[in-house]
Amino acid sequence: MKLNKFTLLGLLCVFFISCENSNNDNGSNEEQEIIELPTPNKPYSIVDTGVTDYYSNDALISKPSTSNSFYGQDASYTGNQPSYTNNNNGTITDNVTGLMWEQDMGEKISFTEAFTKAANSNLGGYTDWRVPTLKELYSLILFTGNVKGEVAIDLFIDTNYFYQELGDTSIGDREIDAQTWSSTAYVSTTMNSDETIFGVNFIDGRIKGYPKYKAGSTTANTMYFRMVRGNTTYGTNNFVDNGDGTISDLATGLMWQKADDGISRDWEASLLYAEDLTLANKSDWRLPNAKELQSIVDYTRSPKTTNSPAIDPLFECTEITDPEGNTGNYPFYWTGTSHLDGANPYATGVYIAFGEGQGIMNGVLMDVHGAGCQRSDPKSGDKEDYPQYFGPQGDVRYVYNYVRCVRNIE
Repeated sequence: MKLNKFTLLGLLCVFFISCENSNNDNGSNEEQEIIELPTPNKPYSIVDTGVTDYYSNDALISKPSTSNSFYGQDASYTGNQPSYTNNNNGTITDNVTGLMWEQDMGEKISFTEAFTKAANSNLGGYTDWRVPTLKELYSLILFTGNVKGEVAIDLFIDTNYFYQELGDTSIGDREIDAQTWSSTAYVSTTMNSDETIFGVNFIDGRIKGYPKYKAGSTTANTMYFRMVRGNTTYGTNNFVDNGDGTISDLATGLMWQKADDGISRDWEASLLYAEDLTLANKSDWRLPNAKELQSIVDYTRSPKTTNSPAIDPLFECTEITDPEGNTGNYPFYWTGTSHLDGANPYATGVYIAFGEGQGIMNGVLMDVHGAGCQRSDPKSGDKEDYPQYFGPQGDVRYVYNYVRCVRNIE
């Protein structure tokens, strides 16, 4: 066939359009290079918190030796270090968990709209996107973040790979009002019997439950959502009772102390207890970091709905009374992770609540954050001065919290 200049021009246009489509993030699988996801060492491989600094009760300190106070905190132990790959198509692969993430969440949307978005998305050429569970979403948190009051200094997510919005202060939001919802609904309710969805705040480094609807209405609240795909077994535990006071999780490769010892401690004493523990002929126990401890929360349980703590019934938790003397609640448990927040960013430590995340609002003690929330308490104080109440939702602060130790399975 004889080609004139117009035919050649047309062919060149087709060529360039084809090239453009092959690089389009929203192209089909046939047009995209499909990126293989890594296989994690364990189906529920936990990403380390990223913490490398050491802290006392109120200061940054040099690395303590094994015989010194504050040994055994988060930075004393190195886990699966965070590792990501930018696929240059709007997606980020987590090389530890085998999960692929949406890089930019876009605008705030409702809970229902998030599932519609995931079902209809072909981001990166994939059609198996989903709204992440809370455990999947929490895999992205890094405790190298730092917040002072309502102002973010460093975010609790790797901003070299992920776009993370701040709250829009021009419309009256605080910078920390940029929470990311998960697909995990709270089995109980918070506040004034509000239907509640768990989310992670990557601005201030916390888990809490957020009302699904605006107060007193059927209007849906809107939040940020970050889609995920791959490794559908992530976040599923595989517990085995070893019959010697320990429980192994074959999914994470961690062994746990089956029962706490019924004693509440401040942070420094909790570190010491864990380092000195000998159980089942093992002496390499430690205080878990925040992400390790959150891995054993059972979000299908709560004191009000199952009359149990938010943990598998294989474990044993001390029952406590709340500040009003009511029975049937369960403790906060310390982690070895510091939470850099407040005027003195070194003075608080992360805990996971296996009972209700209570606070006082309008003079009423209630579950404001949900069983399985992650907050922080001052590391030290006079036991007789607690509980106290802090912040706009009157968070209960105990300071003397409980301990459940962990070690790596050989």
